[in-house]
Amino acid sequence: MAAILLPAPCGVCGELLDSGPRIPICDRCLAQFQPIAGHLCEHCGRPIISDVAAEISPLLCHMCRRGLYDFDFARSYAPYDAVASRAILMLKYEQVLPLGAWFAQKLAESIRANPAAFAADVVVAVPLHAARHRERGYNQAELIARPLARMLGLPFKSYLLVRTKPRPDKLKLTIRERWRTVRGAYATREGTQVDKLRVLLVDDVFTTGATLDACSRALRKAGAVRVAGLTVARVLPPSFSRPESRTVPQGDSPAGTGAW
Repeated sequence: MAAILLPAPCGVCGELLDSGPRIPICDRCLAQFQPIAGHLCEHCGRPIISDVAAEISPLLCHMCRRGLYDFDFARSYAPYDAVASRAILMLKYEQVLPLGAWFAQKLAESIRANPAAFAADVVVAVPLHAARHRERGYNQAELIARPLARMLGLPFKSYLLVRTKPRPDKLKLTIRERWRTVRGAYATREGTQVDKLRVLLVDDVFTTGATLDACSRALRKAGAVRVAGLTVARVLPPSFSRPESRTVPQGDSPAGTGAW
């Protein structure tokens, strides 16, 4: 009765919800969660803003032309804007479980658009360090990857990959620090079978790509033949920001996400 008399507010904009949806975000905010569009790097999925650069084949961003990333292919569904940021933080810190399945549905759309690139034998979530997992009680990437695996009819094997080095306590890291702190921070669990597997690696946010790269290197070292990365959102330069996106609540920023 109290929920009827006092409707819950939208977790993004604060407006009262008209009904009691499983996802505490209003339709208007959900409608803003749109796929990254335009010319994309064929390897990592970074948007290519220059029409001249888009005519060059293969279509690669400056990072991928340098061969920086070890994964075979990566895509992110939406820009990490105000709406995506708040929604991901709700899953990450408030454990709004229905959001995990909703994000998984969006990622499934990306896979249906390019099934060959995402061909896989198993689904693996980017892991948290054991201490962080105990502190939080769950891994937000698993809350996305597990329902996605069910949708795809693939086994979900969270135990294949472990984080061996904790994330620094420092909240905001430079790009160089992001790469340095994940280098060698992941490994396959002893006794697990990874050899010759095609792995679909799932995380919440692609910030610099350092995390997907580090995880891919660990999986390849153990014998994985292919690693495709898939994230809910991607941090883009300001030139890619959508002007209609709403303001992110103070303190919510990519520095607080786990994917870097």
